[in-house]
Amino acid sequence: MVKEGYKETGVGVIPKDWDVTKLEEEYEFFVGGDLKVNDFSLLQDRVYKYRVYSNTLQNEGIYGYCSLPQYQGNSITITGRGDIGHCFYRKDKFSAIVRLLVCQPKSEINSLFVAEYFKMTCPFVFESTGVPQLTVPQIKNVEFPLPNIKEQNQIAQALSDMDSLIWSLEKLIKKKKAIKQGTMQELLTGKKRLNGFEGEWKSYKLDELLNYEQPTKYIVHSTEYTDQGTPVLTAGKSLILGYTNESDGIYDNLPVIIFDDFVTSSKFVNYKFKVKSSAMKMLTLRDLKMDLRLIYELMQMIDFMPSDHQRHWISQYSQFKIKLPKTFEEQNAIASILSDMDNEIEKLEEKIEKCIKIKQGMMQELLTGKIRLI
Repeated sequence: MVKEGYKETGVGVIPKDWDVTKLEEEYEFFVGGDLKVNDFSLLQDRVYKYRVYSNTLQNEGIYGYCSLPQYQGNSITITGRGDIGHCFYRKDKFSAIVRLLVCQPKSEINSLFVAEYFKMTCPFVFESTGVPQLTVPQIKNVEFPLPNIKEQNQIAQALSDMDSLIWSLEKLIKKKKAIKQGTMQELLTGKKRLNGFEGEWKSYKLDELLNYEQPTKYIVHSTEYTDQGTPVLTAGKSLILGYTNESDGIYDNLPVIIFDDFVTSSKFVNYKFKVKSSAMKMLTLRDLKMDLRLIYELMQMIDFMPSDHQRHWISQYSQFKIKLPKTFEEQNAIASILSDMDNEIEKLEEKIEKCIKIKQGMMQELLTGKIRLI
């Protein structure tokens, strides 16, 4: 039963005073083509100041810059090739290439509202017997709900404010990471010494400092992960793949460095876990008078790019050398500074994740009229 003040429509239950419309009723359609060579630059400057968008999802879809924009702002672009069906709001004048679909308003409408709705619902489907692509006939009849322009603007502003908060946090994290990188360059090379410490550093091969253990007995039995329990880790970028309720084979010799034997990435871990892959090593101290965290940080500065698909710890990586302060006190002091920086960055990343979840909830409520901003 539909509650009072709402109605059942082809796009779901929406407020009675909202309309249901189609893209072709609100927008004119264009398809990105070619640009003149002398009106394009990979770099933005005073002349080439307008963005050129393509079907890529990287860097907000920016391909380059031009001086003569083809389209007005308050428009929408939809990826028609490659990773198909992704919708983006374009606030300012721009150009488009490589069959990128462009939707320009026929009359007053807030295209940010529309773009956010399509991001949430992902309504664009395609049929193709050749190279997959999305075309104007396949998008023009897509329906969406539409409140009056005042409510469109209110909803769009609320979502935009949340995007601004997320963007500011991302910018701050980037700054904090750059500061940490600079600090590492000074402290981990001995160019800058902390007060009260002196003396030469000593060079060690990694296998002189670290024992390794195979992950076999810690591999998770099922990859149907849960939302809580023991973390299942990878040494790659994502780190936590999910959680498991399995009680056997949990790694607890902490702290430890987990090392991907193929790509040579590593993570410092100080909580119990299981792993997914056998292509991993657990690295622990041979001498407990050393600081494992500092060794981990120094490993991040090793310049090595694997060129083949093989296990690298025994064959090559363990023979790399790093320099360490001779005293545990100096090692620990340096490691503590870098650890504090990592903790600060981690808290900011957690805040971003929370903001993203909040925005997703806002989209579900505001773009369907379940909550009204009046």
